[in-house]
Amino acid sequence: MDLDFSPAERAFRAEARGWLRANVPDPPPPPMDTPEGFAAHRAWEARLAGARLSAVSWPEEYGGRGASLIDWLIFEEEYWAAGAPARVTQNGIFLLAPSLMRFGTPGQRERWLPRMARGADVWAQAWSEPEAGSDLAAITSRAEPAPGGWRLYGHKTWSSRAAHATHGFGLFRTSGERHRGLTYFMFPLDEVAVRPIAQLDGLPGFAELHLDGVFTGGSMVLGGVGEGWRVAMATTSSERGLTLRSPGRFLATADRLLALAREGGDPAAADRAARCWTEAEAYRLHTFATARRIMAGEEIGAAASLGKLFWSELDLRMHALAMELLGERAGETPWLDGFLFALAGPIYAGTNEIQRSIVAERLLGLPR
Repeated sequence: MDLDFSPAERAFRAEARGWLRANVPDPPPPPMDTPEGFAAHRAWEARLAGARLSAVSWPEEYGGRGASLIDWLIFEEEYWAAGAPARVTQNGIFLLAPSLMRFGTPGQRERWLPRMARGADVWAQAWSEPEAGSDLAAITSRAEPAPGGWRLYGHKTWSSRAAHATHGFGLFRTSGERHRGLTYFMFPLDEVAVRPIAQLDGLPGFAELHLDGVFTGGSMVLGGVGEGWRVAMATTSSERGLTLRSPGRFLATADRLLALAREGGDPAAADRAARCWTEAEAYRLHTFATARRIMAGEEIGAAASLGKLFWSELDLRMHALAMELLGERAGETPWLDGFLFALAGPIYAGTNEIQRSIVAERLLGLPR
């Protein structure tokens, strides 16, 4: 596997680095889970889109540059190294958009992708339910046919970004069959009863959604009626695998952790930090190799679970070490927020217990 960068890729890295150096907000915007922070992050997304950097690997007609996955990974490295804001549009750009590219109609792509790229629409992931978390096929929220579209009923919880988002996407039951009875819907949130869920930091990074006959048009079905499970599995592959958690995020954390360990002067802690950096670099090389395979036409499939296990546990180890090194000073630094978020890594995108079962059964061929 050739992991060398071409002259064009190196030139793009230099362009991205220069643009970010000149444009990353200083001071950073308020947290995105506050009304003022949400507005500031949407404005940042529009600024990125103006430079065609919000989704570099998308086709130009949808707001991208038609660049390769390699260019996208390069941009992500530069983005996180520059300390740029977290992406308020990540559920749309990194989860829904790949499914729209694959299963959406031309009209759906033309309508939603350009707006998503510039932050005009911000999407919430509305999958989990009170009695159906990791067992996604057990959902009971339903959709009933209505003139011109569908009426959605049910209760969704732990919906990321839903407290301030404009739209949601998720699965609803359109027949009684366990898997074949599911349909993937997109829907507006302006008529949904949204109940924010406060996190440990007091901010509503999630929300409950109560849908009581909310209307969504017939054009808001993604992939066809009864095809929701197939579309959802493609979305989860994006969530666990390549797109949601790029290596650049963990490399930037590992670099900051190394600097923190050096300041403390503890050789044992420095050794542990160096190991974390090595693991982040290994994940980087693995991801570039995976991107090359995807560009050659291969599917990630169940192997995405391996990546999810690796990056979620690495992120937690790095932040736990930072907490140990900082001690009582941790609350005065961004490391504390990072640690609290890292605690959720083994849970979201499918719990790590479920991911280990997927690896055992689908990759290793072990019995159930």
